[in-house]
Amino acid sequence: MAAERLQKYLARAGVASRRHAEELITAGRVAVNNKTVTELGSRVEPGTDLVTVDGTLVTPPDESSYFLLYKPVGVVTTLSDPQGRPTVANYVEETGKRLFPVGRLDYDAEGALLFTDDGALAHKLTHPSFQVPRTYLAKVKGAPDTATLDKLRGGVRLEDGMATPVSVSVFEAAERNTWLKIVVAEGRPHLIKRLCAAVGHPVVRLFRPSYAGVGVEGLRPGELRPLKTSEVELLNAVSDGKAAPPTGELRLPPRRHGRAAPGFDSDDEAELSMDDDAPVAAKPARKAPARAAKTATVGGSSLARFGRPKGASAEGKPARRSFGGDEGAPRGRSFGGDKAGAPRGRSFGGDEGAPRGRSFGGDKAGAPRGRSFGGDEGRPARRSFGE
Repeated sequence: MAAERLQKYLARAGVASRRHAEELITAGRVAVNNKTVTELGSRVEPGTDLVTVDGTLVTPPDESSYFLLYKPVGVVTTLSDPQGRPTVANYVEETGKRLFPVGRLDYDAEGALLFTDDGALAHKLTHPSFQVPRTYLAKVKGAPDTATLDKLRGGVRLEDGMATPVSVSVFEAAERNTWLKIVVAEGRPHLIKRLCAAVGHPVVRLFRPSYAGVGVEGLRPGELRPLKTSEVELLNAVSDGKAAPPTGELRLPPRRHGRAAPGFDSDDEAELSMDDDAPVAAKPARKAPARAAKTATVGGSSLARFGRPKGASAEGKPARRSFGGDEGAPRGRSFGGDKAGAPRGRSFGGDEGAPRGRSFGGDKAGAPRGRSFGGDEGRPARRSFGE
């Protein structure tokens, strides 16, 4: 077998992408026949030379593997995540093969994501010099007019340079949003989101139905399938510039049900943001006012106010919603004070030891109270409703 460049050999062996393989070589982590190699132009003969990375022997597979995943929302396109979020590795581990994603999809995006251990093909599919098209359906806020669409087609200057889509068209109009079909030939981070935000129509949902002509039609979110031989041949032809991706009928993604990624349980209510590659902080749950356990308190209430029993207070502060009170007395709603231990009703005036009704005037101590608006000693009060 003909000699090949060391970084290409490492990529074909599934160690890393060609670019990352170059970093491994320059860092002195790669050895050929037990001799450390740091020059990027080094060549090796497959089947003859022994290549190790960090002391571990690496060998390209006899046959490469190719898979397509319908990446769901809420999954990171990495093989491990320090934050403990679901990763695409969880979906491909069942194959038993050492596979790597071709390119990436944002945490909050969904759709076609290729996996392979063929580093050479992965390099051609992702490097911008090969101009491999990626098709997106982007749901944006509002309804972009003709001038806005023309601006997108002509290219938009972003913070990392000019970005010009291959094509832009309206796919479907909704009441308050619009689905745009956008085809790009490069894989800059958050490219579709940044393009749409730059023209005043931020993305609210992002779906990639196909990559280089291989699509997820017929797959459910989280489903993985091996590629057909014809699809692998198509990928090689498109990446070599010998063929154009077929233009098949596209369909919108299915409606979302819940926030957790398929196959993962999630108890949090973290909402997904289209402005970043990570979810926004979880919003605190709204709690309904709690109900306290029923008690036998006299003149009190079993309802809790804002999660705190009625009459409870912070240390050193008077009880809430009380304008008069006694130490140790059961509390009602009172605007006047009584001696300690007196049961409370709703009263605007008080007598020692008298049972309480609703009174706006005073009687002799010990007299039962009704609703009285006047009264003199020794004379029955006018307009008395109880005695």
